[in-house]
Amino acid sequence: MNINDAIKHFGSKKKLADALGIRPSAVTQWGIDIPPVRQFQIQVISKNKLKADQKAA
Repeated sequence: MNINDAIKHFGSKKKLADALGIRPSAVTQWGIDIPPVRQFQIQVISKNKLKADQKAA
């Protein structure tokens, strides 16, 4: 998953950060690729609507 998919799903970078309990500036530091641990968190909180990349496993 990339950052654009996650932001689109949650509605904004701030809402994504809020859902993860982190600051928006941390999300900005990711660049395009979301760190593997965060990908799995996003998969859980999105109820599998967003899937972690296979390479993240």
